[in-house]
Amino acid sequence: MPSAAPVRVANLLIGTLSRRNRDLILAQSELVELEYGETVCDPSRPYRHVYFPLLGFISLFTGITGHSPIEMGLIGNEGMLGATLLLGVDMPPLKAVVQGPGSALRMPAANFQRMLREQAPVKALFELYLYVLMRQLFQTAACTCFHSVEERLARWLLMTHDRAHADRFHLTHQWLADMLGVRRSAITIAAGDLQHRRLISYTRGEITVLSRRGLEAVTCECYRKLVDDYAEVFQKVGPGSPASS
Repeated sequence: MPSAAPVRVANLLIGTLSRRNRDLILAQSELVELEYGETVCDPSRPYRHVYFPLLGFISLFTGITGHSPIEMGLIGNEGMLGATLLLGVDMPPLKAVVQGPGSALRMPAANFQRMLREQAPVKALFELYLYVLMRQLFQTAACTCFHSVEERLARWLLMTHDRAHADRFHLTHQWLADMLGVRRSAITIAAGDLQHRRLISYTRGEITVLSRRGLEAVTCECYRKLVDDYAEVFQKVGPGSPASS
């Protein structure tokens, strides 16, 4: 396939690789637009591509019959969609839907798997990322069980803010309720309280973060643990590490 047009690498995961390994990914990828609401992979079909978001972000969902799908994680320009191919399984474990429109580098899954076999430094980095992604899923499950709706909403807004690269994003109360697995009335109350405290503003589905520091004070410990997990991975990938060689 033709090489991707030259782009500024805004994906942090790719950016931690050596220039040689980074160029290997860019040469086999194409720049695509992520459309809001687009399903980019589904557990019923094998991976066709892996995605490295540059702008925008992707939500990971799971579901139980008779209930709305619940969000388990978010992938933005800090990571990639398709890391579970490292396990040798072609089927995605979760449904992935574009929550924040933007752009991404898209690479055929077969090319990605071949690169993993041939480039040990690249595989080493993605194994670290897969570990962090699993930690995110486990932490989200625990958060869903033990923390209040307001704490979880603040966590989700902070995670979205990190990946949206903007203070404003489009989210309806119903969408938030589905993602957090609660009734819409619970979101209305929690969002109303955050708005009353001037931490966010909410108008016709548009949420604006007014005080990030205030949201960080409201959220549970899970947000900081997730951020620290990512920081730990990128600290390991420095000069002299396998991925930078």
